[in-house]
Amino acid sequence: MIKKYNFDKVVNRYGTYSTQWDFVKDRFGKENLLPFTISDMDFKVPEGVTETIINAAKRGLFGYTRWNNPDLKSSISNWYQYSYDCDIDVDWIVYSPSVIFSLAKLIEQFSKPGDKIATLSPCYDAFIKTIEANDRKLIEFKITEKINFDKLESFFSQEYPSIFVLCNPENPMGIAWSKDDLMEFVRLCNAYNVNIISDEIHLDIVRKGVKKNSLAELFSKLTVHSAVITSATKAFNTPSLIFSYALIPDELDRLTFLHTLRAKNALSSTSYLGMLVLIDCYNNERDWLNQLNEYIDDNFKLTKNLLKERLNIDYKIPDATYLSWIDISPLKIPMNVLQDNMINKQNVAIMDGQIYGNGGTNYLRFNEGAPQSKIKDGLERFIKAVEELKHRN
Repeated sequence: MIKKYNFDKVVNRYGTYSTQWDFVKDRFGKENLLPFTISDMDFKVPEGVTETIINAAKRGLFGYTRWNNPDLKSSISNWYQYSYDCDIDVDWIVYSPSVIFSLAKLIEQFSKPGDKIATLSPCYDAFIKTIEANDRKLIEFKITEKINFDKLESFFSQEYPSIFVLCNPENPMGIAWSKDDLMEFVRLCNAYNVNIISDEIHLDIVRKGVKKNSLAELFSKLTVHSAVITSATKAFNTPSLIFSYALIPDELDRLTFLHTLRAKNALSSTSYLGMLVLIDCYNNERDWLNQLNEYIDDNFKLTKNLLKERLNIDYKIPDATYLSWIDISPLKIPMNVLQDNMINKQNVAIMDGQIYGNGGTNYLRFNEGAPQSKIKDGLERFIKAVEELKHRN
């Protein structure tokens, strides 16, 4: 019998040094806001994760830990077969403390200072920071709900970037790239000699009926340097356990990455708890994840209905992620005015889309990874801000 999980339960995250809750003032200038900001969820982890950590703590052994072991690698390869219908070679798997650390190291490895790095815009703000901080030039290709591959080809032919950083699925827009889409990315990267890095950390959070496609399935078709960077931490809400991995199909690329990890950055050992939890999640927590996705689907439906009924906004539910991308341009309210009211009058923190690059103007990124009571409360505060500002005008 499948256990039913209670995602309606509200848990108090204050006092856990939570970036989203305890330190909301750092980004919004005010404490005690209801936050829909950082991309983590307000749910407890699966019970199996808690039991895994408790059992490890009872053993009391926390010495240096080898990530390169068959238990970890088999859990990842089995997950790819089960979740994406994708066969991977376990030799492709390498450890990294975080997805963005992997991105930084692969940018260094696949390009040189001053090179152009392309990504789709709007994009995850850490892409922008990491690319620019590594002395590369970020070039953004703006997209809407779909991508025009003819225009992307023209973009590649004019700019000749060294690397294309793909977010699969796309954050913040929630586009789930189809296999045909990925084939087009592969074709263009091969044609214009553009190395490709695919961030797939959101790939396990999709709407019902949406197929999940990993770039790893197309490694054999790529003639350029390539990698998938990902983690179980997004889907199972365990980012503070600090564990991620990459799939790097080329042996020399892989050995270079590992040399950088071990020799240059002194990261030869991994987080024991992070590794144990990934193994548990991939081996045992599929039912929890399936029910989580169903619950988040309902959160999106609630958002869509409220925005239509109360503000007459035609909001489109994304195919993937737990992040709403809400176009506020029909409201005719400047973003700075709306943000001021939400923060100082409604005590709610919702991300201004402008931080996600050139394509983020007049959008809000709203985190749906929470109990429905919180989602409804946050939306009501947003709606109240809009109503107050419209009434004032």
